[in-house]
Amino acid sequence: MGDRRIVHVDLDAFYASVEQRDNPELRGKPVAVGGSRERGVVAAASYEARRFGVHSAMPSVTARRKCPDLIFVRPRFDVYKQVSQQIREIFFEYTPLVEPLSLDEAYLDVTDNLKGIPYATQVAREIRAKIFQETGLTASAGVSYCKFAAKMASDQNKPNGMFVITPEMGPAFVEQLPIKKFHGIGPATAAKFNSLGIFTGLDLKAQSLEFLQERFGKAGSYYYWLSRGIDRRPVQPDRIRKSVGAENTFEKDLASLEEMTDALQPIIDKVWRYCENSGVRGRTVTLKVKFSDFQQITRSRTLPGMVENRATLDQTGKDLLVGQFPFGKSVRLLGASLSSLNTDEEPESPQLCLGF
Repeated sequence: MGDRRIVHVDLDAFYASVEQRDNPELRGKPVAVGGSRERGVVAAASYEARRFGVHSAMPSVTARRKCPDLIFVRPRFDVYKQVSQQIREIFFEYTPLVEPLSLDEAYLDVTDNLKGIPYATQVAREIRAKIFQETGLTASAGVSYCKFAAKMASDQNKPNGMFVITPEMGPAFVEQLPIKKFHGIGPATAAKFNSLGIFTGLDLKAQSLEFLQERFGKAGSYYYWLSRGIDRRPVQPDRIRKSVGAENTFEKDLASLEEMTDALQPIIDKVWRYCENSGVRGRTVTLKVKFSDFQQITRSRTLPGMVENRATLDQTGKDLLVGQFPFGKSVRLLGASLSSLNTDEEPESPQLCLGF
């Protein structure tokens, strides 16, 4: 029930902004990181490209159609990681309670910050200014009393902006929010909500706890409290990884089982290399297949014990592939992942959060 001050910092078009920073010729132009003119998907799009409707996870061919002058740039993840670490060091100057969500965003609990600054808004302003000073990149921030509201707030004034949601504003803000805009609710869950006549936070708030638990299991309780602007999840500095995966989009679509089996090998290698280096193990192997028409399927198998060697991971992946073959159409992407990890923990239940 105590006061909490949470800041969500989100770098603006991070990958694309790094490329524009490092290459002056790209500044002011529509840029897509990842893919190519004909293959793959967009990993990030500059704001100039977004004006044409280009966004991350969009097939490159679609992005090219929307923006004929789009410039494709190969990703440089080693550079992005270095910049991300530089930004993370800035976060740690203010609080040890930093929960990274990805290379370009993180939650910070600044309630008892290291500089003794009384206002979270001042902390957020200083951090954004320091990021720009040291990296030349802009960041947007959301300031609120809980993680969900802070995440939603950071999207309000992008790019290079800040928005505050106070405890008094929280319930009303959630009520007017479309369900499809809720952080953590994907297209499939949003469609399920819509099929139940739930389209906004206010519609969600009208449902009983029992109704939501019956239809959404454990998550039903989380949704019930969220619709009331309540989210007491703590900022977790050591966020638990839920899966380890890799995938590859091919320059040429694959048609034969032999081609697919061969193409799966470097993907398995990448997953297992991470497992070996980190000590992470898992029980559930998942195969992802995306077809030439961009439809995709996933197939999983949970083993009795942890996958302890590459051979087991490889054989399970092959078995999942063979079990679905023939597909009836060519394949443009394959992916493999390992979940049910030995690092998994039960998520904490949401609790009441009113302070700011």
